Formats: sequence, C-alpha cells, structure tokens
Amino acid sequence: MVKQKLTITELALEDRPREKMLSQGIRALSTAELIAILIGSGNRNETAVELSQRILNSADNDLNRLGKYSVSDFISMFYGIGEAKAISIIAALELGRRRKEEGSSEDRPRVVCSNDIFRIFYPLLVDLPYEEFWILLLNTQNRVINKLRISQGGVSATYVDVRLILKPAIEQLASGIVLCHNHPSGSLNPSGEDDRLTERLRYSSELMGIKMLDHLIVCEHAYYSYVDEGKL
Repeated sequence: MVKQKLTITELALEDRPREKMLSQGIRALSTAELIAILIGSGNRNETAVELSQRILNSADNDLNRLGKYSVSDFISMFYGIGEAKAISIIAALELGRRRKEEGSSEDRPRVVCSNDIFRIFYPLLVDLPYEEFWILLLNTQNRVINKLRISQGGVSATYVDVRLILKPAIEQLASGIVLCHNHPSGSLNPSGEDDRLTERLRYSSELMGIKMLDHLIVCEHAYYSYVDEGKL
C-alpha cells in the first residue's frame, strides 16, 4: 500500500515553520523553513518546506546566487511557484540585501565634505548617457539615512519637482539633504536652471527645518560642489 504524502498541516506541530517560529524563535528555523513561510504552500508532490529546500538546492544553498533569480526563473523552474510566490521570495531577498548594505546607523557613511558625496554617487552616475537627479537624506550626525533617485532625463537635462525631494525627506525625518546630478556632456559648469533649482530647494527645505548641505554635479573624473564654490 502506497503511503500518502503528508501536507504541511498534517506534519507534527513542531515541524510546521510558523508554529516552530512561535514556539522556538525565528533562529530555530532553517533557511528552507523561512522560505516556506514566504510561499505558504507547496504543490501536490511536495510540502512547502520540501519545495523550498529544492529551490535552495538549485542555487547550491547560496542566497546570493538565489537573489539573481528573476520572477520568470522561479515560475519556470519550480512547479507550485507562481508570480505572487516568486515576488515574495525576491522581495525578502532584497530586504536582506538592503539590511546588509545599510548596517547599523554607526556603520552608515557620514558626509563631512564634498568628496564624501562624490564617492557615494560616482559609481551610480559616472557611466550614464543621460542625466539623473539623486538626493541623500541625512540624520543629525550627517550619516546617510537613504539615497534616492528623484528623476531621470535626457542627455542635457532632467526635470525635478521640489515636492518629490521634500516628501521623502519629511517622511524619513531627515535633518539634512544633499543634491546630486550628473552632466553626461562632461561639462562641470552648472546651468542657469541648476542654479535656480538649487536656490528653490535651499529655500524650500529651510522652510521645513531641513538643511541643504550641498549640491554636486558629477562628471567622469571630477565634480562641481556648490558649497566648495561658495554658491550655497
């Protein structure tokens, strides 16, 4: 007589990931059990835990490698994984990556000069053939809370709405902000619109009790700082 396969709800209580977490704590769970909580259910042949272990095995139990899978990869490779479950796994892996990247507040980069800003944004902007506008949100110790791309434009300009900058700064309780954008043309000179935007943002941020610390224009091997040039 063929023994029927147990579903996850038929497993012993201590073997169910959610119940195990509640009774023994999150650290008692294996990686496969954590993924099983994300996907909720398996398929007709596998419990959620077994399916999760097979997913891990496909990436040699390497979460960094698993993090490179796309939604279509998960769907095509694993029976029982649809779009919603794939998105849940990818989102959880991205949260883990961001947590590792951010570290503790003491580990976050601290901005004390224009070169600190340049080092943060140079890898993001140096090779772009179009303009992007970014902001840094800083706490009271000038440590980075977040960095956000505000807009993406053409070869010579990008549109920036002051409200798009102030909204996340207010929501994330930033004490200071830094502006940064690139000039794909290679010119370090700010345009008239750059100057006007800088002044509008300086004035608007001060009204909200947020200090604007600098505005950098990044080119291939150099940068322009409004503070260093005495324009802010």
